[in-house]
Amino acid sequence: MSQRCAICGRGPEFGSKVSHSGRHSRRVRLPNLQRVHAVVAGRRGRIRVCTRCIKAGKVTKA
Repeated sequence: MSQRCAICGRGPEFGSKVSHSGRHSRRVRLPNLQRVHAVVAGRRGRIRVCTRCIKAGKVTKA
């Protein structure tokens, strides 16, 4: 299952984890996705949406 928001398209962000000594190692930040029942194309369906979109009211829950 892809880590993408169905509304805004937010996905994983890549960067570096930096320790106290300054060493770098790769890391991944995943969006906070929730499975919600919402109205999709006039019908009730289940989609994966980030919490930013839920808080902003971009999702009409069913």
